[in-house]
Amino acid sequence: MHKFGLIGKNIAYSFSPEYFATKFRQLGLEDHRYEIFDLEDISQFPELLLTVGPLSGLNVTIPYKEAVIPYLDSLSEEAKAIGAVNTICFSDGKLMGHNTDIQGFTKSISSILQEKRPKALVLGSGGASKAIIYALQRMDLSFTQVSRRTQPGMITYESLNTDMVRSHTLIINCTPIGTFPNIDEKPGIPYNGITSDHILYDLVYTPEKSAFLADGESRGAVICNGLPMLEGQAEASWKLWQSYTCRS
Repeated sequence: MHKFGLIGKNIAYSFSPEYFATKFRQLGLEDHRYEIFDLEDISQFPELLLTVGPLSGLNVTIPYKEAVIPYLDSLSEEAKAIGAVNTICFSDGKLMGHNTDIQGFTKSISSILQEKRPKALVLGSGGASKAIIYALQRMDLSFTQVSRRTQPGMITYESLNTDMVRSHTLIINCTPIGTFPNIDEKPGIPYNGITSDHILYDLVYTPEKSAFLADGESRGAVICNGLPMLEGQAEASWKLWQSYTCRS
């Protein structure tokens, strides 16, 4: 049996089990399973590894993309540069951390931007935002990062004004605000600065249209939820797991 899974907290809503169950069924892989491992604290991770039996691969989501790193044996160059992991590969008893959020985001946002070169507002400072910023830098797009608290190189929500929103026509929500079950919540930004020139991209995908996206759409903005990114990163994770299986 080849067992895969997702570690995170309060992640019963995740699309991953269904996505991979469908993939395994389509590929005729009857000995492959994908499960959710909901951890109250990342300190439970070593015990999980001992109790669930041999694993072939794991995905990592909020809030453990950074916290899982001390439990790993090595990191890919991208994961090391970002400081966040969303994919774990297993080889000869070693745990290798990777980040495929980069591929998922780059592929999905490129199809929306086409030839546009907007300035971006990145909402949030957690592990997900680090992958997005890394991708924006590789795409040579300028950005401003917004955080709840004062941090070097970032601005706070309190200092974000309407003019800044108007001048940054790509706004990316990298926070979990608005995800199920708190679907009426949205990041605290000046929405009156959003116009039909804007693109709003939300890493949240449950609900399909978050309050953040709905507000932007009502002002004429192009919107996209996090599902295309998730599908892209899932495919990239699958390719990584297969490559490690081939090495074993």
